[in-house]
Amino acid sequence: MSSRIDADKSGQVPNRIRRILRGPQPEKVPGLVGTAATVVGLLDVAAGVFPRFRHSRIHAVTEVLPGSLGPFAAALAISAGVLLLLLAHGLKRRKRRAWRAAVFLLPAGAVAQFAYRHSVIGVVIAAVLLWLLIRHQNEFRALPDPRSRWTALVNFILMSAGSIGLGLVIVNSHPGRVVGSPGLSEQITHVIYGLFGFEGPVDYAGRVSWTVGYSLGALGLLTALTTVYLAFRPEHPAARLTAEDETKLRELLARHGGRDSLGHFALRHDKAVVFSPSGKAAVTYRVVSGVMLASGDPIGDVEAWPGAIERFMEEAKIHSWTPAVMGCSETGGEVWTRETGLDALELGDEAIVDVKDFSLSGRAMRNVRQMVKRIERNGYSTRVRRVSELDETELEHVRAAAAAWRGTDTERGFSMALGRVGEPGDGDCIIATAHRTDEEGTPASPYGDLKAVLHFVPWGPDGMSLDLMRRDRSADPGMNELLIVAALQACPDLKIEKVSLNFAMFRSALARGEKIGAGPVLRAWRGLLVFLSRWFQIESLYKFNAKFQPRWEPRFVVFRSTGDLPRIGFAAMQAEGFVTLALPRLFASRRRPKPVRTCAHVGHGGHGHAKGNGDAGRAAHSMSPLPAKSEREVQAA
Repeated sequence: MSSRIDADKSGQVPNRIRRILRGPQPEKVPGLVGTAATVVGLLDVAAGVFPRFRHSRIHAVTEVLPGSLGPFAAALAISAGVLLLLLAHGLKRRKRRAWRAAVFLLPAGAVAQFAYRHSVIGVVIAAVLLWLLIRHQNEFRALPDPRSRWTALVNFILMSAGSIGLGLVIVNSHPGRVVGSPGLSEQITHVIYGLFGFEGPVDYAGRVSWTVGYSLGALGLLTALTTVYLAFRPEHPAARLTAEDETKLRELLARHGGRDSLGHFALRHDKAVVFSPSGKAAVTYRVVSGVMLASGDPIGDVEAWPGAIERFMEEAKIHSWTPAVMGCSETGGEVWTRETGLDALELGDEAIVDVKDFSLSGRAMRNVRQMVKRIERNGYSTRVRRVSELDETELEHVRAAAAAWRGTDTERGFSMALGRVGEPGDGDCIIATAHRTDEEGTPASPYGDLKAVLHFVPWGPDGMSLDLMRRDRSADPGMNELLIVAALQACPDLKIEKVSLNFAMFRSALARGEKIGAGPVLRAWRGLLVFLSRWFQIESLYKFNAKFQPRWEPRFVVFRSTGDLPRIGFAAMQAEGFVTLALPRLFASRRRPKPVRTCAHVGHGGHGHAKGNGDAGRAAHSMSPLPAKSEREVQAA
């Protein structure tokens, strides 16, 4: 099912990297402090919300926790608890600002404890935790993550929703003291009024009204203060590739670009880069949800790779990011694991066609041959050119069509997609286009006779790598097969000897699992993959790639620990555009037409060799599976 790459034959990790490894590895003290902050936060919230909890058997423990402060215990306990819960994750990640906030919060809670309850034990507990933080302050040096003003809006929405939910619990936590029988609408109104510091329609007997009022007011004040802080703090925008960085990377690719088919995708503008001390190698990356996500092999001279990798790990340590690499080759995986002590797992295989061995003749190519001939009989023609050979009008048509035929609102692709077409410096890229003149009476297309587009990026001086595939949804099925064949047949004139097509996840498991003699575990794994193909086109991608009789090159994911894999997978899906954590679009100019019969290519060429929605091919070599139609639809296309 998968294979691992060991650190090296001797099992030893180079000494120079041991110091770096100790940074990204979870430290005992930050993890302990973060867990303690979570537990204390939950107990403080519970002590402030549930009166019976404060009189339970663990009353002696909660009585001395910072936040349980006599008449104002509820409000202060909830505030302290929420703040500690907010700080817990930052403390675990060794964030400096979280450490500063905790250092301020603990003595503030201790002073209030002593002032209202005269509790020496509470002061001692706060002092011990404070001493632990100060004693190990060097463990909390991580810099802030990239952020924007949107964080304040997200915080306001989440805190408001959480405050209303917690407020309803507070309002209903004193059932024996409620006057009358207020309904849900009155309770919600009381909570909202309370968040703004006003008295609501719900009334209580005794001093419970003060307790509920102060608790709701504290939640409202906390929401306002955290939102204001996030809105006015300095921005730390995500790193972007600068013009100088791009120039250096292009120089490295000119000398060493033939080593990795993913090399040219390092020029994406939303990636950052770290160079080796000698400047002869580089690693490009993007930070997503605290994961420092590199893609492909390092760029440049293999001898200088360790220096670039060391800089990458140092950057991860400085920010307390989780290091990961998506889609590196076997050679790259060996270097990464040897130099860092990280682990590697086979993720799938890349389909590579050697031009000299490609031919449409033979039984194995019968289906492709018949489909191409049928489409050609329907009046389609193809053209394969370098981008520099297109005039401005043609290039604008290609750009506009590629954008319009994309089937999703979100641009997909990161690790194996360039994210642009025809910009300055990309003249060596290759575009294959399909054309057909519309019949009389058919509305004229704004893109002329253009019906489908394939875009390739250079892979050294004698190769190219598929970037995106887009097609008009009204065009005949098989456009991608037609253009792939046209591109392969044009390669000799372009002096291209090898073409990288799509990435097939778990290909080896699918191939071995259907052979005679496969064991029960392998068959069960293949059965699960086939089942998942109902939603994520896994098997169909493998079968589509296999049409062109490629050779298969394994690709790996490099990670620190098995526990990081879910987080890395989620970050990769965010980077590739399959998971979007943006606010929903409340108003749209028009509803996007429902896609039909789509098959998505996860890999070079992104999505769609089937009759479909034109999302055909955005995330070239994308590692994340796409939602798919049924296998019957894929085969029919």
